Amino acid sequence: MPVLVIADHDGGAVRDTTAKTIAAALKLSPDVDVLVVGDNARAAADSAATLEGVRRVLLAQSPALGHQIAEAVTDAVLAVAEGYDAILTPATAAGKNFSPRIAAKLDVNQITDVIEVIDASTFVRPIYAGNALETVQTSDAKKVITVRPTAFKPVGHGGSAPVELVGAGADGAHEARFVSEEVVKSDRPELAGAKIVVSGGRALGSAEEFHNVIEPLADKLGAAVGASRAAVDAGYAPNDYQVGQTGKVVAPDLYVAVGISGAIQHLAGMKDSKTIVAINKDPDAPIFQVADYGLVADYKTAVPELMAALSAGAS
Repeated sequence: MPVLVIADHDGGAVRDTTAKTIAAALKLSPDVDVLVVGDNARAAADSAATLEGVRRVLLAQSPALGHQIAEAVTDAVLAVAEGYDAILTPATAAGKNFSPRIAAKLDVNQITDVIEVIDASTFVRPIYAGNALETVQTSDAKKVITVRPTAFKPVGHGGSAPVELVGAGADGAHEARFVSEEVVKSDRPELAGAKIVVSGGRALGSAEEFHNVIEPLADKLGAAVGASRAAVDAGYAPNDYQVGQTGKVVAPDLYVAVGISGAIQHLAGMKDSKTIVAINKDPDAPIFQVADYGLVADYKTAVPELMAALSAGAS
């Protein structure tokens, strides 16, 4: 039962999400190949080749694949799909974009957000914003699966898989075209893969307050910055900061929630964090039900005290 993993990469190296998806794939079969699609993505393919458990790396390159347009990625995957019984991709924004197209083209059901592999046809996935778990079984001969990376430990490095060039599919035959992008550059860790995340909620009251309170604390901890949907909707933080069911799902070693009440939508995106610290002046806030450490206090007092303690500890 050969399995194909579609790599998540930045052009120069595969991301941690790929290593975690490979871990899920290895529970299906020992024969796991990785497909790297992109433009001038040889470095990413070489990076994938070092991951343990990878049998070989397939590299599909063309200008049309440089921006991960869903139609172009789908064409590249379909060009090699025949030899595989399962096609897995991390449940990232890009993966959620092209994976349903692949399933539709193959005329099979897609299995989304898998958090556990029971056997070759049985999987567990969260439903109702993570409040219940559903066990699903498929009879499809070919399976198309998105994997929630936070549920799996990444495979290590130390492999030496060969890299093979493959065709890029129907290059240019699709209607979608890349027009432009606006990239937010930051020295902070990427939110989805950060070990520490500091998030702010609607209680902060303004974008200026969010900037003045959350970002210095994140910088002090070497953390990524997150936000609740309410804070994003209010314009306090950009969309790519959103943590939750309709944002990014994170599971860092430390998650600090400042002024976040803990709506179900937000909890679905962070409750798997190893240690959760919550600061909220409402003692009945739902966030305290999942927090390992809860401080009932006004963030305007608590955060400066925390910053002072961190500074004293570093000196």
